[in-house]
Amino acid sequence: MAKLLSYKFLYLFILVCCFSANSQVLRKKTTLLMGGRFDISIVAKDSATASQKIEEVIAEITRIENLISDWKSDSQVSEVNQNSGIRPVKVDREVFELTQRAIQLSKITNGGFDVSFAAMDRIWKFDGSMTEMPSAEAIKKSVEKVGYQNIILDSVQSTIFLKLKGMKIGFGALGEGYAADKCRDMMIAKGIEAGIINGSGDMSTWGKQPNGSPWKIGITNPFNPEKLLAVVPLEQEAVTTSGSYEKFVVFDGKRYSHIINPATGYPATGLCSVTVFGPNAETANGLSTSLMVLGKTEGLLLLKKFPDYSCIMITDNGKVVKSDNFKIKKFKAKF
Repeated sequence: MAKLLSYKFLYLFILVCCFSANSQVLRKKTTLLMGGRFDISIVAKDSATASQKIEEVIAEITRIENLISDWKSDSQVSEVNQNSGIRPVKVDREVFELTQRAIQLSKITNGGFDVSFAAMDRIWKFDGSMTEMPSAEAIKKSVEKVGYQNIILDSVQSTIFLKLKGMKIGFGALGEGYAADKCRDMMIAKGIEAGIINGSGDMSTWGKQPNGSPWKIGITNPFNPEKLLAVVPLEQEAVTTSGSYEKFVVFDGKRYSHIINPATGYPATGLCSVTVFGPNAETANGLSTSLMVLGKTEGLLLLKKFPDYSCIMITDNGKVVKSDNFKIKKFKAKF
């Protein structure tokens, strides 16, 4: 009888454990941070824990925003910009290392991505007011203060110096990707087994949904943004999309994206959407932007230098191009 009771206890214990494992709850919150929308989804053992962790994520993103946002006058990045051509500025190691990585990405893309793009003159308008292209002279002048080569880093002193007066650095969506990655790592370290941090489309995911199925993300159809091109399952992965389907102009039948090549001042052409998958959202964002600028052929060559990352490109004429290492072999796009 005692043995039978012990078996019953074991059986009940297993049932309770299974029930607990499967009784995780999903909570979501949307908020405006870093100049954009963040959608935060956390899976936890109960609603209170999930809500608490969401607030911790918001606090972490706010902390990062106060360090790196170039539109906040008291941020460290703004201090760097305010002292361009004047003096080096000492920054936290976190800001220094983010800048280091951004410069390295600028180098490897030959300026297709450039962390000093923030100094670019906004001569292109994508609000419907443009009736003709800017002159070649105006375009050339617009990028005079852009050039990652003129950023001087001092690793010992942890300083950043912009050599040219009027130069600026800005992380833009790269910063949102960085924040998403940091929050994912923080949640994993705190024992949160699943969630999604989505910063304006720069998405870091980990774990699975409460029902045990993978997270699923939709890729927007660039020719009909109200519909999805495809649905892709993710687990511990990041995904970012860059596209011209919401902001562009057309001159002489040619489509010009709002994504500007910081090396030339001309908008990207040829691709209307690039989605990049990989381990972290910071790098994936830098790559998706760079691929839009570089175009299909040069973009795929660049991606070969990042074997952990894969992509889907949609050309302006509707052709779907996948990198050789894209893992979903039966992927089908529905236009």
